[in-house]
Amino acid sequence: MDDDQRKLAEEDTKGRPYKIFRYKPKQANGSEDPVPDYMNLLAMIFSMCGLMLKIKWCAWSAVFCSLISFANSRSSEDSRQVLSSFMLSVSAVVMTYLQNPAPMNTPW
Repeated sequence: MDDDQRKLAEEDTKGRPYKIFRYKPKQANGSEDPVPDYMNLLAMIFSMCGLMLKIKWCAWSAVFCSLISFANSRSSEDSRQVLSSFMLSVSAVVMTYLQNPAPMNTPW
């Protein structure tokens, strides 16, 4: 509460002890949502594992994480990092299937 509201509350509690104050939400900063950044980092890690270790499920996970990062990013942010993450994950999928075109084996 502001100082003005606090003064009003102290004055009004004498006459009206149960005064109701309107809720005012805090102004949110644009950088408070960490989900796009975490998904972008996971996409980079998964795509590197897919490229270097030739693990197909890592490459597909990288595509999935980069799409989530793109979907949750704000329109005002620079999209070059998300685009490079998406292109890296797509290249990981392409390279893993060029090395071994057999279908992916399920781990279970």
